[in-house]
Amino acid sequence: MDSENNESGVCGCCGPLRPRYKRLVDNIFPEDPKDGLSKSDMEKLTFYAVSAPEKLDRIGAYLAEKLSRDVVRHRYGNVVIAMEALDQLLMACHSQSIKPFVESFLHMVAKLLESREPDLQVLGTNSFVKFANIEEDTPSYHRRYDFFVSQFSAMCHSTHEDQETRTRIRVAGIKGLQGVVRKTVNDELQAIIWEPQHMDKLIPSMLFNMQDSDDLDRAGHPNTPSGAGQDGEENPSALAENCFRELLGRAAYGNMNNAVRPVLVHLDNHHLWDPNEFAVSCFRIIMYSIQAQHSHHVIQQVLNHLDTNNKNTPRVRAGIVQVLLETVAIAAKGSVGMIQGSKRSDVFTFESECTIPPNLWLGPTVLEVFNTLLKHLRMSVDFELGDSSRRNSASSVSSVRGRESEERIVQNAIIQTIGFFGGNLPDYQRAEVMMFIMGKVPVYGTPCHALDTVKIGHQGTKRIQTMLLSSLIMVTSGFKSKSMAAALPPPFLDPLFSISLMEDSELRQLVFEILHNILDRHDNRAKLRGIRIIPNVSALKIKREKISKQDVAFMKKHGQQLYRHIYLGCKEEDNVHKNFELLFTTLAILTIELANEEVVIDLIRLAIALQEMALTNEENLPMFIRCGIMALVAAYLNFLSQMIANPPFCQHVSKVIELRNMDAPYLLPEHIFRDKCPLPESLDKEDSQLYFQTADMAECLAGPGYNAERLSIPYVPQVTVLYTVGKIIHRCKQTSRDRLTRRKSFVDTVSLQVDIISNSLPEKSQLAEEITFETLKKAIDTTGLEEQEREKRRQVMEKFQKAPFEEIAAHCESKANMLHDRLAQIFELTIRPPPSPSGVVSISAGHTQHQSVPVYEMKFPDLCVY
Repeated sequence: MDSENNESGVCGCCGPLRPRYKRLVDNIFPEDPKDGLSKSDMEKLTFYAVSAPEKLDRIGAYLAEKLSRDVVRHRYGNVVIAMEALDQLLMACHSQSIKPFVESFLHMVAKLLESREPDLQVLGTNSFVKFANIEEDTPSYHRRYDFFVSQFSAMCHSTHEDQETRTRIRVAGIKGLQGVVRKTVNDELQAIIWEPQHMDKLIPSMLFNMQDSDDLDRAGHPNTPSGAGQDGEENPSALAENCFRELLGRAAYGNMNNAVRPVLVHLDNHHLWDPNEFAVSCFRIIMYSIQAQHSHHVIQQVLNHLDTNNKNTPRVRAGIVQVLLETVAIAAKGSVGMIQGSKRSDVFTFESECTIPPNLWLGPTVLEVFNTLLKHLRMSVDFELGDSSRRNSASSVSSVRGRESEERIVQNAIIQTIGFFGGNLPDYQRAEVMMFIMGKVPVYGTPCHALDTVKIGHQGTKRIQTMLLSSLIMVTSGFKSKSMAAALPPPFLDPLFSISLMEDSELRQLVFEILHNILDRHDNRAKLRGIRIIPNVSALKIKREKISKQDVAFMKKHGQQLYRHIYLGCKEEDNVHKNFELLFTTLAILTIELANEEVVIDLIRLAIALQEMALTNEENLPMFIRCGIMALVAAYLNFLSQMIANPPFCQHVSKVIELRNMDAPYLLPEHIFRDKCPLPESLDKEDSQLYFQTADMAECLAGPGYNAERLSIPYVPQVTVLYTVGKIIHRCKQTSRDRLTRRKSFVDTVSLQVDIISNSLPEKSQLAEEITFETLKKAIDTTGLEEQEREKRRQVMEKFQKAPFEEIAAHCESKANMLHDRLAQIFELTIRPPPSPSGVVSISAGHTQHQSVPVYEMKFPDLCVY
């Protein structure tokens, strides 16, 4: 009898005529639901379903019908039995016919989740989790989980009155989301789960429960077994963290942005950037969970978010920057990769399987990251200083100071990020970052297109210079370069030395610390800390190597530049104890790293010139600076004499130091840099025993190896035109502010092109020379002029080819001094009030008279005439 095919026409009250699958399904339900599922009848139903898999869809549909009826009638005992039967059938059957059965199963789970009973919601979730753990042989082309994502996310945000019930619902919701993740992330046909509309529900639901964690630091550690054990399974925070890690660990390359963006939005919406402990914890979990090659996506997202919040409060921006620092630190420690430069010098691509430490990823352009950070650094300075109108507003002084202190937090966070970021780059790439940052430093005398310093004024410019140089110190820390020419190229060295000539002791200190990081390739700086007379240099166990040919060439090219800036840096009137310490360390590191026989002679000549400068005092230096220079020379010559291991030289230096100890202790570093050290009224140049004598040192160094004859040639620093013009402009501006406060000085130029002539300015008598027939005849006669010109040119070429370098340097110095005098005359004229065409007032015999001066008779300086 084909009763199954004619079931629609058979009376439902006739039990024996009902289809077999219906009778088997009915039999599993006992009369009293408390008795639970009938195991024997369930085994019969399972055997029937396995034997006739084509009936699975009808079995599922019938069970779904009964479950829906029982849910409406609140027969929750039968609902539990029905779900238990569905679970067993689902676990037992793995055929192709299970696809329609799954649809009925998911429909029943959805019915339970829609109910308002917490027990039913938990029951449906548990069944879905069991289903999610089943690995299907074939993919499903039509199954979607949109409803389950929404429903489980809503359960994660449960606000039930009873705390225990609320915890149960949230745990069930998190488990459900975890089941959705496991069921979909490995299915290529379910890539839709990574779309923003689903991630915007998944991620915030997990973060919402993670906020309740009592130990955020534990949550961020990669080796912490969060959520493990029985207690962890019932802890929504730990369970949400595990689900969050699992989701991020399964994220592919193209899904990282959709996974990270909701995290940033959640932190914004819940104001979790200040304080930012939870934000830091979240991004620790992200960085430790994702694949290493995807780290650049996270850092790029944080950078973009920083741009989006560029006008937010300082604490919010500081929180974002600190999160960026944390992500960079983890990427530097945990990534396995290599940065390989492409055709453009500022673009780098990722290559796997590299052994170059530190193995740091960089996906976005390296310079782009630094450019973004420097841009926000500049914006923070703008916010801190503000314009004059905002400072003079009605805001209280306390609020303005609070704003400035908060901006300092942002700036320090950016500097730390820049330093840590650059410090973990390979040396060859770190050099480019150093060049990039130096290009952003506002330097007097060089164009700076990236940072407009007109609006922020002198104070803002100094603030930016200080912060950028501080970040350069962090970037150059630990920098090791085989060649100084590669570490200190002219585009980096020139602006760095320009800053060393600024009239600000703090900036000069930062410059020398940067130089120490680059020059000290054997980590000897810690042994040389503090300016002092070292009794036994060999006890310091200084590490050094033989100077290479590349470094010899570097010193021949840039040595005079180094000496000049050390010389000029010593005579700055605002030098303090730390400045002299850094100068001593600079000289000592130069001796260790770059000194051969020729450089040693140059350094001794430099020391003698510094001593002579302090004695003659042509610069009218304060007595403390003069004594500090003398102490610096003593400390350095003591160090140098022991480094070159020349006993006569050491004996001469020791003798001078002993005499100073007895008669002039203020000329030694241990005394002059002590608090309240008594200073002399003058330095007696006649007392030669207290000073290092050139002749004695030349005699000590006579012999093979050293060209001691060069010591007799005084060292003359080659003062550049830029330095001279800069100093004169600075003094002229100071004078113009004092004398002519209502006049705006036009001396605002950076460089001047001035022709240096050897002859003096002609006197008035020479200009008024009488013109006679003989004079005109000589002017017309050109016989012999060409020969005289050729002879003059030959003499000049011969002089530069055969004359000693010192003589040529002295000649150029005389030209520079002449230029200095000419510029001084020019600027003296420019700041003097010119005569007025309206005339001057004079009083004669009690009557006022106006003496008019015609314009064509006025005397204008040459600089104003064009």
